[in-house]
Amino acid sequence: MAINYHRTSHIFTLDTKNTTYQMKVDDFGFLLHLYYGARISGSMEYLLTYFDRGFSGNPADVGTDRTYSMDALPQEYPAMGTGDYRSSALVIHNGDGSDCCDLRYVSHEIRQGKYGLVGLPAVYAGEDEAQTLEILLEDSVSMVRVSLLYGVLEEEDIITRSVKISNLGREDVIVEKAACACLDFLSGNYDLISFYGRHVMERSFQRREIAHGSFSIGSRRGASSHQYNPAVIVARQDATEDAGGCYGMMFVYSGSFLFEAEKDQFDQTRVMMGLQRDLFHYTLERGEVLTVPETVLSYSGEGFGKLSNQYHRCIRKHLYRGKYGQMLRPVLLNSWEAFYFDFNGEKICKLAEDAAALGMDMVVMDDGWFGKREDDNSGLGDWQVNEEKLGCTLGELIERINRLGVKFGIWIEPEMISEDSDLYRAHPDWVMRIPGRKPVYARNQLVLDFSRSEVRDYIFGQICGVLDQGNVEYVKWDMNRSISDIYSQERSPGKVAHDYVLGVYEFLEKLMKRYPDMLIEGCSGGGGRFDAGMLYYTPQIWCSDNTDALDRLKIQYGTSFFYPPSAVGAHVSAVPNHQTGRSISLQTRGIVAMAGGGFGYELDPDKMTADEKAAVKEQIITYKKNAQLVLTGDYYRLSSPFENVYTAWMFVSEDGEQALVSAVMTIQNGNLNMPISYVKLKGLQSDVLYEDGESGRCYYGSALMEAGLPLPVELGEYLSYQIELHRKL
Repeated sequence: MAINYHRTSHIFTLDTKNTTYQMKVDDFGFLLHLYYGARISGSMEYLLTYFDRGFSGNPADVGTDRTYSMDALPQEYPAMGTGDYRSSALVIHNGDGSDCCDLRYVSHEIRQGKYGLVGLPAVYAGEDEAQTLEILLEDSVSMVRVSLLYGVLEEEDIITRSVKISNLGREDVIVEKAACACLDFLSGNYDLISFYGRHVMERSFQRREIAHGSFSIGSRRGASSHQYNPAVIVARQDATEDAGGCYGMMFVYSGSFLFEAEKDQFDQTRVMMGLQRDLFHYTLERGEVLTVPETVLSYSGEGFGKLSNQYHRCIRKHLYRGKYGQMLRPVLLNSWEAFYFDFNGEKICKLAEDAAALGMDMVVMDDGWFGKREDDNSGLGDWQVNEEKLGCTLGELIERINRLGVKFGIWIEPEMISEDSDLYRAHPDWVMRIPGRKPVYARNQLVLDFSRSEVRDYIFGQICGVLDQGNVEYVKWDMNRSISDIYSQERSPGKVAHDYVLGVYEFLEKLMKRYPDMLIEGCSGGGGRFDAGMLYYTPQIWCSDNTDALDRLKIQYGTSFFYPPSAVGAHVSAVPNHQTGRSISLQTRGIVAMAGGGFGYELDPDKMTADEKAAVKEQIITYKKNAQLVLTGDYYRLSSPFENVYTAWMFVSEDGEQALVSAVMTIQNGNLNMPISYVKLKGLQSDVLYEDGESGRCYYGSALMEAGLPLPVELGEYLSYQIELHRKL
């Protein structure tokens, strides 16, 4: 059994293959956190200490005992108003004006299988793969009831946490803050690894000490954002890529979020993940329930590399859904950087002809095919095909493309609207806009109120009317601005931001069910909504609008700490690059893009030379040969683009018999007089002899992992190498 409850000590123990999570209901009904880390045996209650600490209050239950204080004890779900002055996981504003919620244990239930969350994405698992623990806590005065949900996937070393907050009292209460997971560490010094960035430079690696005081990252943008990703690592200070203890927290949510880390007066560390507090005042009427999205926890005692692969396997096996969750993705050619808005049906057909000749599987018609849409200042919301621009119906265009042996995909941006659109002129009230104030624009577009069902239903009908016109096998779902002016005519302002995200999820769920064979790729100006919540609906996400291969090394490096390469949309684009102006060889651009499961091209083949076209054909052959390995293999970071003169990574098959090693030289110092770089491989079988598919040379796995492979020394900028290794038969 993965979950055990000891009736005498009232201790809950959650065991996975390599980890243990433990908590206790004490004599006063408080749920105290005892331990999370490497798998152990026995009770960890001995770690709790009790002292008379100045200015740390004592609950009335303990009488004159000044040694008992919630301000010092580790808790599973700390709420404001109990004498704990650290950051709270839950803040309830009661009908009498007080901010207090004194949660005590009521009951618990252990059941087979993994809990689900209505209307929210969540990790899933069968009854033979997981167990659920539900612990019921209650405030006896306000009658606010909190259900703590724990999902334990034993073989995956995964524990998930979610929370349901119910109002059983007579008066409305307002949830001012709600986290889904809190971890209290009684001792030790920790670093926080987070992933920051901006549009066209997402998920940069950052490591900093969790020092005294509090530190937070989050998003107030209505989406998980380019700026901070909702996934962090809490690492012991000696932890590295290959050694040391580290904890992951990945929020399965696509809206505004808040992560907090705090080291307190007693050198204890508290970390929490949950909903963003700003613009969130969620009124719960009597009988109403708020479900907080889940966080996926995992622990590794063997460094970040192992932690990453635990998350990758969890996402691939227990979060992806639909046909393409476990299926190879088509190699596609996207029209955006080829033509931008300047295209017609003939240009798209020519693009499809070129795609077929080069061995690609699909052509994607990006922005500009609908309404009055000749630039990004008009047309959003008018989801009718501009047949005059295409010179034919959409169905006729798709038939022509399919006859070439090429699949067809299309771009949409359902959540947005242009003021210069028929939809806005008919329904200006459908826009998120604060009455009496001028709106905030971004990309000259506004946001539709997806918290309202009539808005979602109308847009859904319009989009389906387009998709039903032909054999559309791929949709790129974009979101090209952050949300401001958060207001709805139909809802309490404090509910709108969260209910908007629930509306997006409902729309995506309906789209998946109506078109089960269609691949949906998520996008928000590239990686502005690259999170586990979206991966529940879209098994790949456009990693960044920045297609520069050198920048992509850093972006894809940061992405890989939590998200599997199969989730990454990565394309080869033209040079000079449209975002940076940098020119990098086609070989290097190809090798970098092959690190993603959503491989493709973002250029006009008509502008390529014959040699470049021949090289592209070879790239596609190489990618397809290794695509299954990229989709399902273990992924290893071999060096950091922030620290080394080269960036290297590799994939290893589950059986350890096949590997693909890639490396890019990012710094050249003296060229032929520079030191040799030796790339040490990982994940191979030590006693197995591996053969290099190109040179025929053979190496033992132990040699490659201990001594490494020397990278060639040759003249050139941003040179790259790819080595296919197979077990020597």
